[in-house]
Amino acid sequence: MEGIIYLDHAATTPVDARVLEEMLPYFGEAFGNPATLYSVGMMAKAGLDAARERVAFLIGAAPDEIVFTGGGTEADNAALKGAAYALRDKGNHIVTTQIEHHAVLEPCAFLESQGFEVTYLSPDAGGFIHPEQVAEALTPRTILVSVMHANNEIGTIQPIRDIARVTRERGVLLHTDAVQTVGSLPVSVRELSVDLLSLSAHKFYGPKGVGALYVRRGTPLVPFLQGGGQEQGLRASTHNVPGIAGLGKAAEIAAGEMARNASRIQSLRDRAIDAILSRIPDARLNGSRAPRLPGNVNVCLASLEGEAILLSLDMDGICVASGSACATGSVEPSHVLLALGVPRDLARSGIRITFGRENTEEEADFAVACLEKAAARLRVMSPDYPRSGR
Repeated sequence: MEGIIYLDHAATTPVDARVLEEMLPYFGEAFGNPATLYSVGMMAKAGLDAARERVAFLIGAAPDEIVFTGGGTEADNAALKGAAYALRDKGNHIVTTQIEHHAVLEPCAFLESQGFEVTYLSPDAGGFIHPEQVAEALTPRTILVSVMHANNEIGTIQPIRDIARVTRERGVLLHTDAVQTVGSLPVSVRELSVDLLSLSAHKFYGPKGVGALYVRRGTPLVPFLQGGGQEQGLRASTHNVPGIAGLGKAAEIAAGEMARNASRIQSLRDRAIDAILSRIPDARLNGSRAPRLPGNVNVCLASLEGEAILLSLDMDGICVASGSACATGSVEPSHVLLALGVPRDLARSGIRITFGRENTEEEADFAVACLEKAAARLRVMSPDYPRSGR
């Protein structure tokens, strides 16, 4: 096939043409600072307000519960550090999981250096955290629980609503990193019953460098940027109005088209999983097949290196990942796969394929065929792969 076949939508998505069109006026005639009172500033302010309403509608929140950020990582940092410091007089214990994104794990490590205690829950073999685990981990000093909505590497979707019942009963705040689910699957902060939720525009066809943190009314949070008082005093800094407008438009598009897209993308996922497991020897699917993100395929191919497979597929014009995007360049196997109990050598062979709304069955079939050929070719050179006749 000619051209690039992009199969790494968990890392980022292309900007929708309608999103770009929405952003363009805020680079031109509506370029003003939304904090000003003259007409050009008020035009920018109107764009800001419209985006806030669109994002709030997408996740079932009120507009004043949406705080714009510089992306999902900032939203996670703001939630964890903001809640921890706000509640430090009440307790110093945080509960999270071993399979969180580094945008949660690293702030937790930082908080540990500041005197907080963190419990890291282990997933089961399918990649799930169970409410009973959370309940057992809570202590009288627990102030915050953070469990991601869906894993960015293996795609497993966590039972956040059930976990919320546990935290509600104990009066503990609940944060969820929903960067992988918002815009891909229906997400309602009311149904999930979370206090804090992170999202990022570039995961659902919006621009990079902009996201949002949902903050339930009344949730205590220390401001994460001090300055001019923007975003209800929680996040000072002149607004990135073009980016925020793009986030708002991407949210509006997702709200209208998500169900149709998810169904088609899921069919591509299942088509690829079935083909890989039936055609490539010693292939292993990582994470339970359900509930799973619509486009996520994560497999290990014994006796191979994920980076070698990635580079081989790139030569065929196919873009995939050998782990989470933020771990690119690392020679260490995925911390998520290791937490699932995957042996270290096998975990090094992990490949993540994530489909998007523009992908086709022809592209999925071609990618699997190229993966099959790459595995066979690379295994011939692998001293670790058993061969018949030895």
